[in-house]
Amino acid sequence: MSLTLEQVRRVAHLARIEISDAEAESTLGHLNDIFALIEEMQAVDTQGIEPMAHAQNLAQRLRADQVVVTDQMARRNAFQAIAPETEAGLYLVPKVIE
Repeated sequence: MSLTLEQVRRVAHLARIEISDAEAESTLGHLNDIFALIEEMQAVDTQGIEPMAHAQNLAQRLRADQVVVTDQMARRNAFQAIAPETEAGLYLVPKVIE
């Protein structure tokens, strides 16, 4: 598959991209190179090859999934101790919208 110069201009128009004649020619060459590479890759026989998630056979090191219970009340109190104003566990802020 290869594109024509008119197709490149049409795609640029649909994308609302202003493109000069020189840019259209350059883009046409780049896109046709990409399509040629895709055709070359599609020609490779992949029968019997198992799909891979990654090009290298890597495994992630994961930490153990453990529930950690922390004292959330103590953390909240520590944060609110440095806040300008709090009331009933809430931060008080100036009224901005009337």
